[in-house]
Amino acid sequence: MILSKIAAASLSAVGALAASSVSHAAPLTYAAALAAAETSSPNLQARSLQMEGARAAARAAGSLPDPKLALGLDNFPISGPPAGRFNGDSMTMARIGFVQDVPNGAKRSAEQAKAVTAIAAAGAAERLSLREVHVGAAVAWIDLNYAKARLKALDDLLAGLAPLWRATPSAVTSGEARPAQSLEAQQMRADLEDRRSELVAIVGRSRAELIRWTGDPDADVAGPAPSFEVDPGPLRAAIERNPLLGAQDAMTRQAETDVGLAQAGKRPDWSWELAYQRRDPMFGDMVSAGVTISLPIFASRRQDPIIASKVAAAGQARAEREALRREIVAQLETGLADHLMRHDQWRRSVDVLVPLAKQRADLETASYGAGRAGLTDVVQAFTQLANAQLTLLDREAAVATDAARLSLLYGSDDQ
Repeated sequence: MILSKIAAASLSAVGALAASSVSHAAPLTYAAALAAAETSSPNLQARSLQMEGARAAARAAGSLPDPKLALGLDNFPISGPPAGRFNGDSMTMARIGFVQDVPNGAKRSAEQAKAVTAIAAAGAAERLSLREVHVGAAVAWIDLNYAKARLKALDDLLAGLAPLWRATPSAVTSGEARPAQSLEAQQMRADLEDRRSELVAIVGRSRAELIRWTGDPDADVAGPAPSFEVDPGPLRAAIERNPLLGAQDAMTRQAETDVGLAQAGKRPDWSWELAYQRRDPMFGDMVSAGVTISLPIFASRRQDPIIASKVAAAGQARAEREALRREIVAQLETGLADHLMRHDQWRRSVDVLVPLAKQRADLETASYGAGRAGLTDVVQAFTQLANAQLTLLDREAAVATDAARLSLLYGSDDQ
């Protein structure tokens, strides 16, 4: 009877991953968790405000500077007979005027282009943050879902093995087992309880991550885990559309517009001025107008070094883009290799390790019934079966997490 309970508990553990999560005050399905993360993420709110700020700034890009009000007193005598008198000289006058600076057209166009690239950079940062939020919430949800399923499976196994462990001392008393064998059974039980402690910690960490991404202090999981098909071809083809490269491309374009802005500094700016000049009524008032033009005639010491600096910065951005692309390719290939390894290990557990452990448990049970094996041999066989089933669950969880991370982190947004 005891052995049949153990076998039933062991077989049920294999399907524990498909079981629904325990009820919680605020359970979230996978889709609901991603939606909650998207609506509550402070990172996405920050990126949205960044985009709003870039668009607002773009409306002023390339505009003329504010006009200036010019006030002055011209030609006031300080020596000679008219010194210190406002009406002693015909050229003494109070002046009020307006000055308008007009940067050259190339500079204003470059400022407008820079504003456009700032909007593009904000959009790239927003897309990158959205992907990071989706990946973080998805992995946290999957980790918590599988951790809870593994914890439940382990609890079922511990409950099923408990009668056998309790029967071990009596086997020693009856002479069926050596005293040292009872210690071995206790050690195997302690090992399983250590794994339970680890799973409890994993559940806690995964829940904390899910709370972090969804903003729900009572976050819990509900419903089945999603299934991801990892196809290396589309993942490799989507690398050029990866948001990380998009953000770097935006930075490169900003650096290139800085080059254009620096080059525009070699062109002259100008300004115009219109002034009304009030004199003593006996002399009459005046009006003056003028134009001022800047002369960038020392470009080798002023503008050219700045241009060279901006050109170098643009080249640096392009080189960093290529370095980032290579890094993403390497990370993807590493992830694919690890996923293939973990998938093979999981299939090996399903097809070989668990069936062998089950077969050994059945054989030891039959030998025990025929009097050719002791109770401790049966305990050891079923404990190893439990370990094999837990390893299977661990590997299946690793495969699912890998698949989600690869699909969401490197997949195309169009998929």
